[in-house]
Amino acid sequence: QVQLVESGGRLVQTGDSLTISCTASVHTVSNYHMAWFRQTPGNEREFVALTDTIGITRYADSVKGRFTISRDEAKGTVSLQMNNLDIGDTAVYYCAARQGVGPAISANDYIHWGQGTQVTVSS
Repeated sequence: QVQLVESGGRLVQTGDSLTISCTASVHTVSNYHMAWFRQTPGNEREFVALTDTIGITRYADSVKGRFTISRDEAKGTVSLQMNNLDIGDTAVYYCAARQGVGPAISANDYIHWGQGTQVTVSS
């Protein structure tokens, strides 16, 4: 059974940095493609970043150069380092996992989800 637990979300100010984490299991992080999505009220979940099982990473254009996704297979965690945060980054951030061929940026391709962690950026 795949269980994903996000943590680290909080209120920060514009320009701040924040790292959020997803705790899974060693087996999950080693064998699943892992991704971060985010969602604001009334909107669909938006792809943020992914790291697949062979080390490929991909980012949404809106976060490229500011966010970094990393996985620690020994600890069973996936982290998202977010720098130079903007008000537009305010959202609930979700960790997701999937198996299959190739990276996927659609939320519909992921069947395992965490409960989310709230990141709020204020001016």
